[in-house]
Amino acid sequence: MTAATRSTSRGARSRRAPDKLCAEAVELARAAAEEAAAPGVVGAWIEAVADAERVVTHFFEAHESGYRGWRWAVTVARASRAKNVTVDESVLLPGSDALLAPEWVPWSERLRPGDLGPGDLLPTDADDLRLEPGFSGEDEPLPDSPVADEGTEEAGPLRAAIGGVAAEPGMGRSRVLSRYGLHTAADRWEESYGPKTPMAQAAPAACMSCGFLVPVAGSLRQAFGICANEYSPADGHVVSLAFGCGGHSEAAVMPRTPQPPPPVVDETLADPFGLTDEAREGPGNPAPASGLNVPDTSG
Repeated sequence: MTAATRSTSRGARSRRAPDKLCAEAVELARAAAEEAAAPGVVGAWIEAVADAERVVTHFFEAHESGYRGWRWAVTVARASRAKNVTVDESVLLPGSDALLAPEWVPWSERLRPGDLGPGDLLPTDADDLRLEPGFSGEDEPLPDSPVADEGTEEAGPLRAAIGGVAAEPGMGRSRVLSRYGLHTAADRWEESYGPKTPMAQAAPAACMSCGFLVPVAGSLRQAFGICANEYSPADGHVVSLAFGCGGHSEAAVMPRTPQPPPPVVDETLADPFGLTDEAREGPGNPAPASGLNVPDTSG
């Protein structure tokens, strides 16, 4: 690392006095900065800092677009007993209030759940802690191999039978989920759909007694299942047995739709309907219906 690329903070600077000849070489340092920079972007001289014996760095303001707070740093030096000052290097360095890009983070640390899209490939490290070697039977010697143990005459059919059974639960994979990977997955599912979520806290019952819970295989069966209720927010997700929501199968029974009683019609009596005075005096008044108690006003 050269002198100009070292830290220029107040605490890291040397307390020694800068070399006189190197400190006076301001115009030499400016010419070197203008040669390295675009025309008109090197501003006023700021300061000179002694980096070592007969080594001084001159700082100039930088008017580069997008480099707010940056400074041009030109390091000059001279040999022992020499009067000629030469340029060591010219570089653009950030100041204390410079606008900097965020620190670079490897892609493996930037990756977040849900970033993988169609066509994307996510390589897995050979030493991924979430995985461990599985049982594939490739390391076992063949029955007729010279290194096979004695008494393996029937190992061929036995091995074939075991392989057929092992392939069904996935034991034929080269790598399987490790204990660490199992625990991290359980913690992640517990955080998303566990008993401490607001949905579970307000649920009438837990998923353990829900009819929409689909059990899973393996050791996860003791703590997790899959929700199969299309109206639940956890539909299709792995949920904790202690999780719950308002869509529990036994939370409530839908009441029957109330049916109104049939109408009652009394046909044994006639209801009297009287006419008002205006209806009686009006022209074209129709004759009263038979059976109605209406007084006769025609006479």
